[in-house]
Amino acid sequence: MKMQSNDSYSTEVWQTMDAAHHIHAFVDQKKLNAEGPRVIVKGEGMYLWDSEGKRYLDGMSGLWCTQLGYGRRDLIEAASRQMEQLSYYNMFFHTTHPAVVELSELLFSLLPGRYSHVIYTNSGSESNEVLIRTVRRFWQVVGKPSKRIMIGRWNGYHGSTLAATAMGGMKFMHEMGGMLPDIAHIDEPYWYAHGGDMTPEEFGLRCARQLEEKILALGSDNVAGFVAEPFQGAGGMIFPPESYWPEIQRICRKYDVLLCADEVIGGFGRCGEWFAHQHFGFEPDTVSIAKGLTSGYVPMGGLVLSRRMAEALVEQGGVFAHGLTYSGHPVAAAVAIANLKALRDEQIVERVKTDTGPYLQRCLRELFSDHPLVGEIQGTGMVAALQLADDKATRKRFEKEDEISWRCRTLGFEEGVIIRSTLGRMIMAPALVASHAEIDELLDKTRRAMDRTAQSLDRG
Repeated sequence: MKMQSNDSYSTEVWQTMDAAHHIHAFVDQKKLNAEGPRVIVKGEGMYLWDSEGKRYLDGMSGLWCTQLGYGRRDLIEAASRQMEQLSYYNMFFHTTHPAVVELSELLFSLLPGRYSHVIYTNSGSESNEVLIRTVRRFWQVVGKPSKRIMIGRWNGYHGSTLAATAMGGMKFMHEMGGMLPDIAHIDEPYWYAHGGDMTPEEFGLRCARQLEEKILALGSDNVAGFVAEPFQGAGGMIFPPESYWPEIQRICRKYDVLLCADEVIGGFGRCGEWFAHQHFGFEPDTVSIAKGLTSGYVPMGGLVLSRRMAEALVEQGGVFAHGLTYSGHPVAAAVAIANLKALRDEQIVERVKTDTGPYLQRCLRELFSDHPLVGEIQGTGMVAALQLADDKATRKRFEKEDEISWRCRTLGFEEGVIIRSTLGRMIMAPALVASHAEIDELLDKTRRAMDRTAQSLDRG
C-alpha cells in the first residue's frame, strides 16, 4: 500500500515537482533528478516510511539530531501550546519572553558551572558563524584586537555558511567559494588513515602539537581560537587517540588561545554524557550547540560562553552588534524545554551511558570484528563507525573506498536501515531512545548490507 501525503499525488509526481524547483544538499542534482529522490512521508519512534510504504529503521537520527525519535507527543504539544500563546516575538527592542528565559535556566542547569551565557541561533552553521565574531569581539574587549585568526582542522566540519565552511576543513567546500582570510588549519587526528608506524598515543600527541607549531608560526598574539568537534562527525565519525585532547587543552591554555568545542553533533547525550567534551575530559571556552537541543523537531542552535568570556562582553563590551530575526524563537524554545526535560527526567542520557550505549558498542564489536571488510570499529554511547579496509593487517584502505561505502549505504536502504557512508567509513547514530531490540535490528540489517557489499567485491 502506498502512503501518500496527498491522495492526488503519486511518488512520481512528488519527484517531478521536487526536480522542477528544489536544489538538494551535497548531491549532483542532475543525477538525483534522473533517479528521483526518496519521498519520506511519516516518522514514528525509530522508524520512517516512504511514499511507497517501505519502512526504514533510522540509524542516523535524521542528521544526528532526533535524540527522542519521531512523533513525541510532549514535544508536539509543547509547540502547539506555545503557538497558541505566543507564536513569535523577537529578541530585539529590549524584549524577552518566558520560553527563552526558562530554556536558558534549564540549559545551564545541565551544563558545567564554568558556563553562564548563551547566544541563540537557528542552526549549527549559524552557531559557528556567530562563534567567529564573538571570539574576535571578546579579544577586542579585553585589549587584544590582533587576536583574530581561527584555527580549525582539515576534514573538520562546522557548517555550510561562508565563515563556518572556511573554518571547517572540507577542501571541496572551499573550492565552491568557501575560504576566507584569518583562517588556518592543522591535520585531523585520524590515526587509522594517517598514523603510519606510530602508536595511537604517539600520533595523538603529534597531531595536537601541530597546533602549537601553528600558533608559533602565526604568532600567539594573532591567534584567537582553536575550533574542533570532540569527535569528527561529517568527516567520518573519527575518534581521536586518548592522548589528543589533554595536549590540545594544555597548548590552548599556554598560549591563551580560546578552545572552542563544536558540540552540534556531540551534545545532548550522544556519548552518554550531556556533552561530548565531558566524555573526552577537556573544558572548552565555548560550546556550539544545535541538533539535539530540540531533537530536530524545530530548528534551534546556540553558542554557549564561559563566564570569563560572558563577563567581559557584558561588563566591558557595550553594544553587542549581532542579532537574528528568529534567535530564541518562542516555539523553538518551548520544544527545547520539553526535549531537555524528557532527556533529563526519563534518565535517557544516563541510560545511554550505562545500558544502551554499552550494549550497542559491545554488540557492534561482536558482530563486525571478524568481518572481512572491517579494519577498525570506533565509537561510544550511541554513535559508531566501521572503518572499511582492503587489508586489515597493514591498515590499507580501498582505492575506491568512497564508492564502496556508498554501495553499502545504498544496500542498507534496500535492507530497510538508514546508515551513512563517508570516505570508507560506515556511520551509525541511532536515537538515544533505541531499545535493545531496535539496536539488534539496526546491527542485523547493517551486517546484511555489509555482507552484500563484501560479496560484490568477492570478499564474502
